[in-house]
Order: sequence, then structure tokens, then C-alpha cells
Amino acid sequence: MGRERLSVVIIAKNEESRIPTCLDSLKWVDEVVVVDGMSTDKTVEICEKYGAKVIRHEFEGDFGLERNIGNDNCTGDWILQLDADEVVPEDFKERLIELLESNDEHSAYGFMRKNIFLGRFMRYGGWYHHSYHLFRRGRAHYDGKVHHQLVVDGETGKMDVGVEHYPFISIEQLISRQNRYTTLEAKELYDIRGRIDEKEVKYNIKVKPAKLFWKFYVKKKGFKEGMHGFIFSVLFAWVHFLKWAKYWNIVRELEDK
Repeated sequence: MGRERLSVVIIAKNEESRIPTCLDSLKWVDEVVVVDGMSTDKTVEICEKYGAKVIRHEFEGDFGLERNIGNDNCTGDWILQLDADEVVPEDFKERLIELLESNDEHSAYGFMRKNIFLGRFMRYGGWYHHSYHLFRRGRAHYDGKVHHQLVVDGETGKMDVGVEHYPFISIEQLISRQNRYTTLEAKELYDIRGRIDEKEVKYNIKVKPAKLFWKFYVKKKGFKEGMHGFIFSVLFAWVHFLKWAKYWNIVRELEDK
């Protein structure tokens, strides 16, 4: 049996400035499928120039759905799911080729995600961990809208190499994106759980953000990243606060109707 084939799925919308770097790192793969959320910039044109298969689908706030649409349009034996702001470096490429040549029986693998926060690789703070987005076609699917999870049928493994992730080029961009995400998360929380006990809501607004800051900055040693670690810890504790404050507001608006 020869080398197995690898398909890469990228979900994107208006990513003309970042997706070329991602695609440059994927010239060696067998197939690239881009699920485009009806971009209005040159994202689709760029992807097609790289030879990618582009599936245009209006984004409905459901990231799991977008990823599953990508899965359904792949033909490879293995699928690697990426975002437009991720890059496959040489060491991960070599490990993936090794996997494809080994006829490995695992259904999925977790790989490392090297997050670059405002130009700094964040080894500490809880942001350097395994990401489960590599799996055999037909043996896994995504469940959930925003914080979607990979549901795997079979055995999983781990790799000690992985992608480079460049999510934010500025604090302004981080805040803008998290403002959109937390709106989706708050709506999903209400859709799933409905009206949550007031005590739990108050805890997540008043207490949990401070505990998260302590977790990121002290327990996960974010302080070792200097000012980057402090700013990261404050911002991501704030993201939790924002999600629950928006949930509280959704409930409040519904009560006023």
C-alpha cells in the first residue's frame, strides 16, 4: 500500500491578507478545500490561484457546520483542519508525511498549536496545548457551534509538533474579533441552556474572571511571558466576563418583551 492522501480544510472569510501564507505552507498536500463564508475581498480569487477547491457557504455563526461541510468535500484519507491564520512549518510537514507513509491505524491525532500573541510565542499561560484537528476521513465529525469539539470514532494519539498560529496582529483586532465571538457564544449558551440560575450567572460575571486571571497568570505561569503574559491574562479573563455579560443581557431583553 502506497502513501495515503492528505486533504486540508480551511474555513475563511475576508482573509486576503493572511491566507496566502497559510496556502504557501500547503503546496505539498494532495488537496486543499476552502469553505468560504461569502468573502467580499479577494480571498476566493487567491485560493483558486493556489488550486484550492472553494466551497462558498453563507456563515451562520456555526463553526462546527463549516468544518463539517469541508469534511464532506474532501477526498483524502486524512483530513487536517486549519484556520486561515495558521501555518504548517517544516517539522510538522515532515511528521505528517511520516504519518501518511506509515498506514497508521489511529482515527485522529492531537498536534501542538504554537500560538503567537502580538509577535511572541506564548509557551506559558495555558495557550500552548494539543489541538485535535487531524483525523481519518469518515472517522470524526464536529459537534457544537462556536466551541466545537471533534467527536472521534476510534483511537486517538498525540504529536509533539504542530502548526504556528498567528491570531492577532493588534489588541484592537483581538477585541474586535472576541466581541463577535462572545456574541455568538452568549446566544449559543442561551439556545442550549435557556434561563440559567441567577447565582451561576453572577458567579461567572463577578468571580470567575478573577479566577481565570489567576489561572492564566499564576497557575499556568503566564508571568514568565512578561508584559505579554499579563496583557494576555487580563484580556482572556475579560472575554469570559463579556460572554456572560452578554448572556445576562439576552435574558434581560427577553424578559422586557
